[in-house]
Amino acid sequence: MNTFENFGLQKEIQKAIKELGFETPTPIQAETIPLLMSSDQDIIATAQTGTGKTAAFGLPAIHLADSNNRNTQTLVLCPTRELCVQITRDLISYSKYLKGINILAVYGGSKIGNQILALNQGAQIVIGTPGRTRDLINRKKLSVRNIERVILDEADEMLTMGFKEELDAILENTPREKQTLLFSATMSKRVITITTKYMKDSVEIAVARRNIGAENVKHVNYMVHAKDRYEVLKRIADMNPNIYGIVFCRTRRETKEIANKLMHDGYNADAIHGDLSQSQRDEVMGKFRRRSLQLLVATDVAARGLDVNDLTHIINYNLPDDPEVYVHRSGRTGRAGKSGISIAVIHTRDMKKIKEIERISGISFSRELVPSGRDICEKRLYALMDKIEKVEVNEEQITPFLDDIYQKLAWLDRENLIKHFVSAEFNRYLSYYKNARDINISGGKNKRDSREPRERKSRSERRKTKFATIYINIGGRNSLNPNRLMGLINEALDSKDAVIGSIDIMKKFSFFEIEDSRKDALIKALNKETFEGIALSVEISKEMPNRASSSKDEFYKRKSKRKGGRDKKFRGRKDHKGSGSRGKRKKRK
Repeated sequence: MNTFENFGLQKEIQKAIKELGFETPTPIQAETIPLLMSSDQDIIATAQTGTGKTAAFGLPAIHLADSNNRNTQTLVLCPTRELCVQITRDLISYSKYLKGINILAVYGGSKIGNQILALNQGAQIVIGTPGRTRDLINRKKLSVRNIERVILDEADEMLTMGFKEELDAILENTPREKQTLLFSATMSKRVITITTKYMKDSVEIAVARRNIGAENVKHVNYMVHAKDRYEVLKRIADMNPNIYGIVFCRTRRETKEIANKLMHDGYNADAIHGDLSQSQRDEVMGKFRRRSLQLLVATDVAARGLDVNDLTHIINYNLPDDPEVYVHRSGRTGRAGKSGISIAVIHTRDMKKIKEIERISGISFSRELVPSGRDICEKRLYALMDKIEKVEVNEEQITPFLDDIYQKLAWLDRENLIKHFVSAEFNRYLSYYKNARDINISGGKNKRDSREPRERKSRSERRKTKFATIYINIGGRNSLNPNRLMGLINEALDSKDAVIGSIDIMKKFSFFEIEDSRKDALIKALNKETFEGIALSVEISKEMPNRASSSKDEFYKRKSKRKGGRDKKFRGRKDHKGSGSRGKRKKRK
């Protein structure tokens, strides 16, 4: 039987991890730790959160650290502050019985001066986000010239978030003769580019789907109209009084909106997103870990590094585009032998995504009906009865008040007393769900009655539409196409009836026309969002480049030189809708 004792780790480390409950190594630990302990070979590991990868690279790094040498020997790079802090906490707990080993986290959102002071005192292991790490290297406060190993954790996410430039700058400052470890949930082209450039003769380890928890996680989908997604979320929460879960949304804007709606409607919920300061994020996460919050609304990026035990539900308010991301989300529940539920709220158009997830991951979804109002009322009633039955009566505290209570309620017989008591606790559910409609849709093909109604303008109204031309700082190289742009616009406006005119997609930026009355709301919304890890910059422009005067043409030529030339062009009629109706493509001559 494989055990941690077999790895030859220092006794102090073995003592620490035994206290933490480490018994049998996970597959990633069993393969990675011996390699790191005995070899300088590079390692590429396909592994997700929940596989035990922090201990896989952390335990050997601590074991190999020279306590007499105060210089940085191991550098760990990860995408977010939360993950940075989590890894640091774990490594400190593994090394608590070792003397002279300093482990330091460096990340943005915290005073750099304090981190510089800590670096001056010496740290054998530094865990940092790419931006802050590069900043400290440039300031000559963090030296990586003689570093022995570099660990890239969540490499795919770092690249998705736009950290390639920072990673290149950091890695180019490290010595050629070092050990490099790369951990990634997926092996995208961008990740492969990193491995090709900075790694050689590497060993590959693949344990990507160990955290699916197929035995313990039930995968469910509810099919409804998009406009009913929030109603589904409320019904899930009402149907499960003891719910403790994460709601995954696509954008920061959506995350904030959904969390605000839940709080307004009386649910114990809050959001975590990129607009929060570090202290605000810590406060929200503290409440969630203490279970003062039942629902945490988050994006995938914001939830990176959040390792919370005993989650009962994962709710996919929107399905991710990447099946591996769904696997990563669902793997947060059903851990340590406990059961969990992963729910996907979908529309008919999402069925392809469901089938793709099933094909790639081996997961099997069950289609279930959204609970009816009667189902919820019945569940809440039984939950109330159980609560009353099991409540602990404190005779000492309640006795002084009993005489007044008996006198006040003396006119009620046993039957009416129960009715009044239950109604006092239960009436809001009965009232809310009294005439609750069935929000399930069949999901059958080509059923026009299952499609969402759209408010359409007449042809004459569309011809009279006044347009504003908008510049946006993403283009073909960011995988932008007309359909994705229209989807971005729909999402920002939370609408599908916006009228979009011409679209001109270039290499590094794009132009499009939007009905003038929507321009201000759209610009405000988009400037708060990101696309493929890039913060959007959106502004009112002049005319479309191909309609401009000669002076304007010159302006766009200059802009193209700075930001890249044209790549794709989409010339649609001025009457196509933001819902994704297609205009005509004009071929270049």
